[in-house]
Amino acid sequence: MNNTVSSPPISAKTRRNILVLVMAQAILGAQMPMIFTIGGLAGQSLASNACFATLPISLIVMGTMIWATPMSAIMQRFGRRTGFFIGTAAGATGAAIGAYALYIGSFPLFLLGSFVTGIYQSAHGFYRFAAADSAPEAFKPKAISYVMVGGLAAAFIGPQLIKLTSEALVVPFLGAYLAVIVINIVGSGLFLALDIPTPKRPAKDAPKGRTRWQLLTTPKIAVSIITAMVSYALMNLVMTSTPLAVVGCGYTQDNAADIVSAHVLAMFVPSFFTGHVIARIGVRKVIAIGLVILGLAGIVALQGIEIENFFVALVLLGIGWNFGFIGATTMLASTYKPEEQGRVQGLNDMIVFGFVTMASLASGGLMNCSGGSAQQGWSAVNMAMIPLLTLAGAALIWLWLRPEEETI
Repeated sequence: MNNTVSSPPISAKTRRNILVLVMAQAILGAQMPMIFTIGGLAGQSLASNACFATLPISLIVMGTMIWATPMSAIMQRFGRRTGFFIGTAAGATGAAIGAYALYIGSFPLFLLGSFVTGIYQSAHGFYRFAAADSAPEAFKPKAISYVMVGGLAAAFIGPQLIKLTSEALVVPFLGAYLAVIVINIVGSGLFLALDIPTPKRPAKDAPKGRTRWQLLTTPKIAVSIITAMVSYALMNLVMTSTPLAVVGCGYTQDNAADIVSAHVLAMFVPSFFTGHVIARIGVRKVIAIGLVILGLAGIVALQGIEIENFFVALVLLGIGWNFGFIGATTMLASTYKPEEQGRVQGLNDMIVFGFVTMASLASGGLMNCSGGSAQQGWSAVNMAMIPLLTLAGAALIWLWLRPEEETI
């Protein structure tokens, strides 16, 4: 007798929505490796103090943090499509401000453009939740994972556009920011094909769900947020400093772009099978594997500053982020009721990107103001991974030792 339970069929609408989100991740997502590669270098060229070189990246992440809860509320009330359109408009506007700031040589204006870009990244962060909205429960890990696969194309498109555009005009990096404007305008058209119903407004007597404090003190939610926070913060901490470290250690800007490209590929290649691995061995084990791989990335980076060390460390960093972040997102998606969706997702992204903001701020200071050389700064960045990995590992072990909670 065959006891295998067949998976529920996946509707054509769900497949189309996932395809749209994969393409959005590929096309619109290309701007993020571009900006994260050149943002620190552009900031270094504009800032009066090298310690502030990565401040533009920090402002992007700060904008993402600040807009996480409002963006979630907008999508809860007006739908995913509206929120994504707002995101692309902000992406184009932020790039336009950044381009003008480079043209006139204004660091404060460049920071403003970076902050506005953070609104785009806030919306971008909800692609993974949108993928799960219309998917059957058993298919949600795979839906989230498939959407992340779109980052593969972004990993190729972004760095190649940097090579084509960053030195194309007299003002360094200006061409790249103009290209980002075009990416947002073209990519926004994808959302016309997105068909995720706007959530119905709850009746006055409808369940309100748990308060934010009750949600935060739910063990599985707390650990989901902590592990997502650490995975993303460590990835950002190291990746933000990488172009500065590569160039500072005597390699070229193209070398830095290639290393970031390999890193972003490593962030998304595992997405072909991360959802299957989660379904097979469980989400907690996948998160644990991700944290171990992040630790290995730091160990490799500390072994030397040869170009191979940069490549291997950044590839491991990407794989560790993928397992840790997708695993945490999947675990979080099983913890809340429909009426709590906007509250939980906004709270999660606000906390995650708040921590990532601090990591990106620390990145520039550690890289440029720790010791007297790029190698010493790079070592300081990677040593800073230890306490965060300890926090996430301890939280996961604590959850593992608790009785299994009922899934919502």
